[in-house]
Amino acid sequence: MEQLFLLVFLALGGSAIAGSVKIINQGNEALVESLGKYNGRKLEPGLSFVTPFIDRIAYQETIREKVLDIPPQPSITRDNVSITVDAVVYWRIMDMAKAYYKVQNLQSAMVNLVLTQIRSEIGKLELDETFTARSQISELLLQDLDIATDPWGVKVTRVELRDIIPAKAVQDAMELQMSAERKKRAAILTSEGERESAVNSAKGKAEAQVLEAESRQKAAILEAEGQQKTIVLKAQAERQQQVLKAQATAEAVQIVAKTLATDPHAHEALQFLLAQNYLEMGQKIGSSDSSKVMFMDPRSIPATLEGMRSIVGEVGNK
Repeated sequence: MEQLFLLVFLALGGSAIAGSVKIINQGNEALVESLGKYNGRKLEPGLSFVTPFIDRIAYQETIREKVLDIPPQPSITRDNVSITVDAVVYWRIMDMAKAYYKVQNLQSAMVNLVLTQIRSEIGKLELDETFTARSQISELLLQDLDIATDPWGVKVTRVELRDIIPAKAVQDAMELQMSAERKKRAAILTSEGERESAVNSAKGKAEAQVLEAESRQKAAILEAEGQQKTIVLKAQAERQQQVLKAQATAEAVQIVAKTLATDPHAHEALQFLLAQNYLEMGQKIGSSDSSKVMFMDPRSIPATLEGMRSIVGEVGNK
């Protein structure tokens, strides 16, 4: 009988000793109650001991950051449009005692709090604003949730809205609106393109006409300058030719005069040449295409020759 009591005592003592040894994993914490009362004792990661039959582990949870998945929640915008919103909340326990003793079901309480805050923030915005103000909504939710969960010993680190889905009828209306806007933009772009094309074409034609007129003006100026230069050069050439001819005539007269002065028989040869040239001139006039009938009195020929002879004689005497 004594052996039986000894075995029972050893068994109870072994189980008590085994129950007093507690191992807390890294990243976790545990709250210890003594006789059902929490006295502020908290077990850190590692090996710890508790008093058998007096102390017990009331709550053990991780202090690492966790993710809370918020299910889709129907909400009404300020312009009375029904949309469905879901979100993701990142949070962590900062005070294990508050997280356990201040709220009965921490995770359920947080889910309901997030849903309430989402409905409140969505109700302040119109439908179009909910799509463009996603980051602002997330920031407001983060501030509100961080303040609301502080008494629970929880720190909300980040809030992200995942999907904002309008009702089917609203989606159809939005698609029709977007299609109409795209068609309107396409029509505007087409008209602007046609207008720019017409303007460019008109500018091109005007510039071409201006260039053509300038080219014609320049060509006319160059032609006039060329004609003027040609006339000037021709006049200069004629004047030079007349000067040279006059100089040649003067030199010829001087030579004839010198010859007549030095040679006594030269005036007879000159008289013969003048008479011969006079007769050849009449012959040329008669043989030209536009010839006229020239009446010459044969009796006047000797008189003419005699006059020319007297002129030559005077030149020779001089």
